[in-house]
Amino acid sequence: MTTGFSSGSCRFADYFVICGLDTESGLEPDELSALCQYIEATKFRDGARGKLARGNEGENFEQSPLRRTFKSKVLAHYPDNVEWNPFDQDAVGMLCMPKGLAFRTQMDSREPQFHSFIITREDGSRTYGFALTFFEEVTSKQICSAMQTLYHMHNAEQYDILHTPTSPQGPEDQRRQHTPSRPMLHAAPAISRLQRFNSYDISRDTLYVSKCICLITPMAFAQACSKVLQQLHQAVSSPQPPPLPLESYIYNILYEVPLPPSGRSLKFSGVYGPVVCQRPSTSELPLFDFAISEMFNLLGVENVLQLFTCALLEMQILLYSQHYQRLMTVAESITALMFPFQWQHVYVPILPASLLHFLDAPVPYLMGLHSNGQDDRTKLELPQEANLCFVDIDNHFIELPEELPQFPNKLEFIQEISEVLMSFGVSPEGNIYSSDSQAKYRGFRAADMVSDKRNGNLASPLNSYLLRENETIARLQALVKRTGVSLDKLEVREDASSNKDGRVQCDEEELKMHQLNIQVREVFANRFTQMFADYEVFVIQPSHDKESWFTNRDQMQNFDKASFLSDQPEPYLPFLSRFLETQMFASFIDSKILCHDDEEKEHTLRVFDARVDKIRMLNVRTPTLRTSMYQKCTNIEEAEKAIEMRVSKIDHTALHPHLLDMKIGQGRYEQGFFPRLQSDVLSTGPTSNKWAKRSAPAQWRRRDRQKQHAEHLYLDNDQREKYIQEARNLGTTIRQPKLSNLSPSVIAQTNWKFVEGLLKECRNKTKRMLVEKMGREAVELGHGEVSITGVEENTLIASLCDLLERIWSHGLQVKQGKSALWSHLLHYQDSKEKKNATPGSLGPPGFIHDTERRKSDGGGSVMPPLKISLIQDMRHIQNISEIKTDVGKARAWVRLSMEKKLLSRHLKQLLSDHELTKKLYKRYAFLRCDDEKEQFLYHLLSFNAVDYFCFTNVFTTIMIPYHVVVVPSKKLGGSMFTANPWVCVSGELAETGVLQVPRNTLEITFECQNLGKLTTVQMGHDNTGLYAKWLVECVVVRNEITGHTYKFPCGRWLGKGVDDGSLERILVGELMTPSSENDERMCRTPPMQQSPGMIRRFVTISPNSKPKKAQVYFESAEQREVTPDENWQTRVRHFCRFMRAINNAPRNIGKDGKFQMLVCLGARDHLLHHWIALLADCPITSQMYEDTALIKDRSLVNALIRVLQTLQEFNITLEASLVKGVGI
Repeated sequence: MTTGFSSGSCRFADYFVICGLDTESGLEPDELSALCQYIEATKFRDGARGKLARGNEGENFEQSPLRRTFKSKVLAHYPDNVEWNPFDQDAVGMLCMPKGLAFRTQMDSREPQFHSFIITREDGSRTYGFALTFFEEVTSKQICSAMQTLYHMHNAEQYDILHTPTSPQGPEDQRRQHTPSRPMLHAAPAISRLQRFNSYDISRDTLYVSKCICLITPMAFAQACSKVLQQLHQAVSSPQPPPLPLESYIYNILYEVPLPPSGRSLKFSGVYGPVVCQRPSTSELPLFDFAISEMFNLLGVENVLQLFTCALLEMQILLYSQHYQRLMTVAESITALMFPFQWQHVYVPILPASLLHFLDAPVPYLMGLHSNGQDDRTKLELPQEANLCFVDIDNHFIELPEELPQFPNKLEFIQEISEVLMSFGVSPEGNIYSSDSQAKYRGFRAADMVSDKRNGNLASPLNSYLLRENETIARLQALVKRTGVSLDKLEVREDASSNKDGRVQCDEEELKMHQLNIQVREVFANRFTQMFADYEVFVIQPSHDKESWFTNRDQMQNFDKASFLSDQPEPYLPFLSRFLETQMFASFIDSKILCHDDEEKEHTLRVFDARVDKIRMLNVRTPTLRTSMYQKCTNIEEAEKAIEMRVSKIDHTALHPHLLDMKIGQGRYEQGFFPRLQSDVLSTGPTSNKWAKRSAPAQWRRRDRQKQHAEHLYLDNDQREKYIQEARNLGTTIRQPKLSNLSPSVIAQTNWKFVEGLLKECRNKTKRMLVEKMGREAVELGHGEVSITGVEENTLIASLCDLLERIWSHGLQVKQGKSALWSHLLHYQDSKEKKNATPGSLGPPGFIHDTERRKSDGGGSVMPPLKISLIQDMRHIQNISEIKTDVGKARAWVRLSMEKKLLSRHLKQLLSDHELTKKLYKRYAFLRCDDEKEQFLYHLLSFNAVDYFCFTNVFTTIMIPYHVVVVPSKKLGGSMFTANPWVCVSGELAETGVLQVPRNTLEITFECQNLGKLTTVQMGHDNTGLYAKWLVECVVVRNEITGHTYKFPCGRWLGKGVDDGSLERILVGELMTPSSENDERMCRTPPMQQSPGMIRRFVTISPNSKPKKAQVYFESAEQREVTPDENWQTRVRHFCRFMRAINNAPRNIGKDGKFQMLVCLGARDHLLHHWIALLADCPITSQMYEDTALIKDRSLVNALIRVLQTLQEFNITLEASLVKGVGI
């Protein structure tokens, strides 16, 4: 779905393939299993626990021979090769029968199984395979007797195992005994086990072996291929021979059936009945032919939406099921629903056993793992789980990564999807017994319900379905209540098959599937159309030509993320800010930049842009004003009509199968056996039909271009193809595993690509974060940007944490816990604490004995600096009870280290323990590649250039210890001071309340809930004793976890009769930056602009008494009712009210403090400029001020008023400490 189909083909199918048992080479154990055992053995040797699924390792030792896997071979494929799609024998063989050959006896069930698969080439183009696996009787006597011999050997071994003592003989056995992946056999169930193992007897049992027929096609017409294969199988299993030899039908599908053109339908003949396939036009959603209803049945809407969110955020996704077709259906459905975005990373819906080492890949992936049905989730050891979404399809269960944001408008979205599903009789909760669900789906005829309702029998159309399905009734009703879907409004569809003229050419089941598919896909596509309706406005077009744009692509921003996010509703931000960082979004914008006109656009982009334009025309609203109002999908009907039109009026009919020019006696077959086909008639196509002519390369390439557009393989010119392909690969060093060659050198090369990719990703990420942060610091003017910054910064740091987790889980020997990074830190902590516990070690345990401490200017002499200790930082995190999981602890530790500017240094120290790294990691792991590791630490070092508060701002509810020191003036020291001082510390998140400070030490340490970044300190004293006058230099406060130290300069007296007679002051703080030279000089008075008290330099002489006198004048003027106009009166009233409130405040603040309060309140309420005008006009002004004063100069006063009027554009929020006690 997500990338183009193979370029050259215009035929429906490229190859017909038969796989199975090669009787000449006999029974060979499957090499893949052997490889898995080899890997397992090396793991035991390296002292690690086995982590591959037990199935493979057990298959050839403890499993009975019937349950083992044997090697399957591609027995034949027709034609030998086609130029546009070279035949990949290894990949096809591996994916047709991913588990190799299976044997059964007449006692076992032998139902044919259909599954599909994908082969992705290195350039990203895809070929689809559709395989039907069935069982045939084994006729070869040698194979039967070989199976009998294997059973004798196996039973003898089992007998020995059951009767040997279980005491371990050596360290190797001991280790094996402790390994959960090898079940020990005990004597109790001995008899029953032997009977079960002894289940093949050549004299009484019939032996069957699996065989597979397969079509390799350029496009995924799953329903059509399934019908073709089932009819071929039916032809050999039915007692009557088919009308024509099988070769005729296979020749027909390979050479005489073309691909339907865009927007057309095609009918061709199978063995027993017609097969219809139809292809969407270039203005519709791309082709998708799998049943989406099956995914919803298996998982339920809620789980599907969570999985969808994980896929959009490019998490690692592992699907797990016993059924290959389920893996494929879920993978294809999820990627199809992403329209217009495309999955850009490793995509292997069916992961063959030999590629299990790919689960180690430190990149986002979407893979499907086959379960053997016996092992549950706990037995499955996965290399990394910090960022993994694990989907157990068969058990209706999904395990999500931590901190997954919610998809925007999730509840309304679930409701809209549920309404569509319920109108087709599919339960939104999913159906755990979904094998029966197909039958229910078929049995549920919506038309019956509609007619029933007409007879007045039912209150709601859904009831007839619910009455028949009483076991799901309770769950459905609960869901209905929860989502608020109104059942009465639910229109149940009349079947298209009940059309009066009955012209529909495909069966109604298939039509229903197409209708449900298109409805659900339209609902999903509509979400993106609504969310990104204005995306074009924010695309940053390159200023230079494409060539130079492409060479600098890494460094360039292609989308104005900040502006886009600032337009979005608040609840969307957590999801959108992460989604905009993904590779799929970057690729989507890249293709937008590379395609200027509609002709050049690839299919998905053209369809999406057309929809966006339509929304813009319908919604005549300001283009960038976003609301979080949910808008439902409106174009379902027209999409459905297009499909019904194609199906009711078939556009093309292919040639019918006909007798071929075969020799007499060829084409016979034996019932129950798929015959060996005649390769001479199937290996070459006809020379005279019209499609064959077209395959002259120059002609079909030209004509097929337009069609190619439709399926988005953009081949306009080689340049653009190269650009887009490379742009895609920018962040994804490895797109697909090679299925063919699995030599150690290839595996090593793959790992090397991973290492290079991780380093590149680290470089890009650090650069992106620094640019973002520095740009923000330069621009932060308070235009409501801060909240966006917070969200965006959080997103970037979360993605850095994910990258670190991926680096730390690459090449792990032993997996412990879900977070590889935290596990490594714990090992390090253990080893250090053991060393420190040995006698003769110095200092408290857990402290690294480096003499270095953080120095802070000004604070250095006031309080001793904090020690730098990796383990101390770990302890801080371990003491936070709110963080429960290993992944959470690792993330918190990374955030704390970044805030302390110690991340690179801590990680360097962690990795300097080479013994530990060797013990934990394989040789190829990223952390054991020295050059790359050095560069990686160097990139992380660049974070020290900026200040992050990523720990303080995220863990807002934790308890943090603070240390406060009050520094009195040295000259007029506080030695005689007799009163009792107090402080109150305020931050962005909270304030402490009044804290008494001991008079003799003038420092305290206290613990309270996180205050956030510190902003102000209120300090004062109780004016007791003989000498209650105090000159304070500054107050210094330090956060004891993050080490952030704040200095609050004062330089003023506190006491009656000195300075302005104030007993308390509000001090504004600044964060002190750590510096190498400790600056011992302490300034006596703070710099002018540091404290709000400085506003008093407002006019030429201290105005402290002026507002008071003006107030008296204005109040008397009001009483005298000398009123120039109403506005003037209102302003005067405001002014007097504020003055009264400040004077009556129960605080011991002097004139300076009161004036400061007046200015702050005036600024907050946008009244300051009015008050200046009032004061300038007040007669008292002329009495109090000299002629040279600013306030008597008309032009200066007007200039000042104009400046103050600009404050009206801002919303000013005052910290509570500034206006405490004033009731306004």
